Amino acid sequence: MEIDYWWLLALPLFFALGWLAARIDIKHLLSESRALPKSYFKGLNFLLNEQPDKAIEAFIEVVKVEPQTIELHFALGSLFRRRGEVERAIRMHQNLVEREDLPQQQKLDALFELAQDYHKAGLLDRAEDLFAKLRGTTHEEAALKYLLQIYVQEKDWQKAIDAAQQLEKATGQSHQKEVANFYCEMASAGIMDSRPEAARPFLDQAICHHRLCVRANMLLGDLELAQGNFEAAIDAWKRIETQNPAYLALVVERMLAAYKRLAKANEGLNLLRGFLGKYPSLDVLNVVFTCVLEQQGAEPAYQLVRDEIRRNPTLLGLDKLLEAQLMDASVQRRHDLELVKNLVHQHTRSLAMYKCDNCGFRARQHYWHCPACGHWETYSPRRAEEKELS
Repeated sequence: MEIDYWWLLALPLFFALGWLAARIDIKHLLSESRALPKSYFKGLNFLLNEQPDKAIEAFIEVVKVEPQTIELHFALGSLFRRRGEVERAIRMHQNLVEREDLPQQQKLDALFELAQDYHKAGLLDRAEDLFAKLRGTTHEEAALKYLLQIYVQEKDWQKAIDAAQQLEKATGQSHQKEVANFYCEMASAGIMDSRPEAARPFLDQAICHHRLCVRANMLLGDLELAQGNFEAAIDAWKRIETQNPAYLALVVERMLAAYKRLAKANEGLNLLRGFLGKYPSLDVLNVVFTCVLEQQGAEPAYQLVRDEIRRNPTLLGLDKLLEAQLMDASVQRRHDLELVKNLVHQHTRSLAMYKCDNCGFRARQHYWHCPACGHWETYSPRRAEEKELS
């Protein structure tokens, strides 16, 4: 076997070259470290010790001595914005945007930071202009998300639809649920302004974009009801069962009212009792209980609640059962029942609320758009107690 002697000679040479390169890198690093002002290291030390106020002051000193420290400008601007010192953040990022020697990518980064400053300050017009300029850049996706927030906040639903569709193209993630809700917002405005014919096309668009959009059929039923088309209203609300039957709880009261206008209260009651049997709900139970009480009297109403609480035991159901018992109770027993009912009712106040599945925010009314986290359709149509027991 022949030995390539030149390899034996080359190995020490390669080792020496590597050692020399490492020494050069270390010398370069040390020279850069010595070139940095002491304030820079003070600032880092303050950050590590969770003293952001002192860190900011130290870094400001660095910027004064070394104006070329671009990354430090960005870091300071972000710190100012997070601390709520938006004016200082704006000044810091404006200086970067106005610098002619800044590379194009860093200028775009500064523009994005400045747009966030304006957004944080509530200067939505300025923020919108800057975010719009970032379309087609590396910040396009984040800019579109901010634009979507701005349009929703300003209730400019057509622009919100356009931004959501562009964001869908950019990310590949579906925003059809949000788009459908934006169309529902436009339809709702038309209904409120007594312009039903203007509202209908928006509801059609909502269903077209998201066929499971329960809200569209709810609004369509409201529209038909307002125009006296009771059968059409009932048909629209019935379609909710094929989309998400849990949402029937939000329309059963209006549905029963439409049946009564058609002089078909018994038919409506039978339909609702069927819903209650298939999709147990405290809201449906309340409506059915009231109707049974009106049409058949206290004893059948009491039996209805008693059977339902045996099937689905909840404190909210117990509260309704006590209410039913009070109607036929003797004077002597009434006092004890009222005492128990008041105690149960006070305890169930928090249980009778709706809860956002995304952030946990609770509210006494059902929201399509969570007022806390801003997500759409995160409120379950079921009360908090029902949701926790399911």
